[in-house]
Amino acid sequence: MLRALRALALSLLCSASFGVPAATLRIASGFDPQTMDPHALALLYHTRVITQIYESLVWRDEQYRIEPGLAVSWHAVNPTTWRFRLRPGVTFHDGSPFTADDAVFSIERVLAPPSQRAFHLQGVTSAKKIDDLTIEVSLSTPDAVLPEKFFLLGMMSKAWAVKHGVQRAQDFNGKQETFTVRNANGTGPFRLDRYEPDVRTVLKANPNWWGRGDKRTGNVDEVTFVAIKQDATRLAALTSGEIDLVLDPPFQDVDRLKRDARLTLLQIPDLGQQYFTFDQSRDELLHGDVKDRNPFKDKRVRQAVYQAINVELIVQKVLRGQATPTGAFLSSRVDGVPPELDRRLPYEPAAAKALLAQAGYPNGFAVTLDCVNIAYRENVCQAATAMLAQVGIRTSLRSAATNQFFPKLSQGTASFIEFGWTPTTDAWASLNALFRSWDKSGAGTFNAGRYSNPQLDALIDSIRVEPDMTRRRAMIATALRLIRDDLPYIPLYRRTLTWAMNKKVQAVQWPADSIELRWVRVR
Repeated sequence: MLRALRALALSLLCSASFGVPAATLRIASGFDPQTMDPHALALLYHTRVITQIYESLVWRDEQYRIEPGLAVSWHAVNPTTWRFRLRPGVTFHDGSPFTADDAVFSIERVLAPPSQRAFHLQGVTSAKKIDDLTIEVSLSTPDAVLPEKFFLLGMMSKAWAVKHGVQRAQDFNGKQETFTVRNANGTGPFRLDRYEPDVRTVLKANPNWWGRGDKRTGNVDEVTFVAIKQDATRLAALTSGEIDLVLDPPFQDVDRLKRDARLTLLQIPDLGQQYFTFDQSRDELLHGDVKDRNPFKDKRVRQAVYQAINVELIVQKVLRGQATPTGAFLSSRVDGVPPELDRRLPYEPAAAKALLAQAGYPNGFAVTLDCVNIAYRENVCQAATAMLAQVGIRTSLRSAATNQFFPKLSQGTASFIEFGWTPTTDAWASLNALFRSWDKSGAGTFNAGRYSNPQLDALIDSIRVEPDMTRRRAMIATALRLIRDDLPYIPLYRRTLTWAMNKKVQAVQWPADSIELRWVRVR
């Protein structure tokens, strides 16, 4: 009876707010979230779902600017202490109140291994309760932009976690099975109804969500995320009406979809981008034919890979123009990133061959390229493989499902790998996650090649604690120029993000390619 009354109240509230009845939404993507544990992964396809259930202390508005979330305010007490005032009247999906005890527990859980979100909070030493709605966060050194780092760090119920023995994050790389893999208890606008791995995730609207009265709130009361790996099948489901929204339509079909009067397409340049990176820690490649040496430790070899790949042609032919080639390592929309770093080195196969010869590989070498088995990324990898063969780098493409591919990034077990990264608007988090030397504290969590540059490490650490924003931006530019000069990664392209949806759907599109269901309306 109580559940029925809540559902009726939600329906009436949505109808009263927007003049339309509550609605269902069916979303298709080629990816599955992999787990419902909010701290086990830090991947886009996981974030898309988990942030509908678990909320952070800070969030972002329609323009992707920081705004209050589960914290209503924050301030620095002194250079190494921040105080956060929590939102009153918030409850978890099981009805228990959200308090400072839960916030402190969640921060400690994020920081503790095997959480893959720890890199966000580098420098945070502890969190403590001041009163039921106030916490204090202590730092090892000053951090001028600390509040932004709590974006995407889901708050969990301490009592619920203790009850189910999940005080620590799931060890995703170790294939650990815990209660949080298929169960969830957040404070967000949607609660988990069921999760069927690699099939579907069903969410139901939370009738007690604290933000229900916000004028931006939509009218969706049930959402199903369906994992459909085949491009043609996803589009067929959209055009037949079985699916309302496709988050990743195939590039080759975008122009046709624009002409379909039944559909609306939203497009925005990606804040993130794709890269190739290399094993730069081992003295001999795990997956190559060179013995007693690692070619990728030589910058000339890395540059040869860069100049052997015609990214402009890949964008034109493989991605059908739905991307932009880039020579930068972070988007210029990230604070402190100079736009001039976006220029690529020229495509010059002859120069690539000369560089290989200078490095001692006149006949090239063989290596395995790891790629996730998503069609457009596989196609890009195949095109790059053919181009690298022209300069003597004999590349074998090895595609894997997401649950097999992504651990290779965080474990650093690939010799040559393609991957994507979506930054926040603060550069430090990305610099720390991708380019800083790996260590157990969370630095270099996604430094897949285990690249290490002490000069760059010191600069990244200094960026974190620099309070003067002008100096901080100058340091970010210096760090990115060091990266450009060393080429630990090969920057490739930024997609044009496209969502294809039924005309009855209205949504806000972020440049991070993550949908905010709280704002979706279905007519």
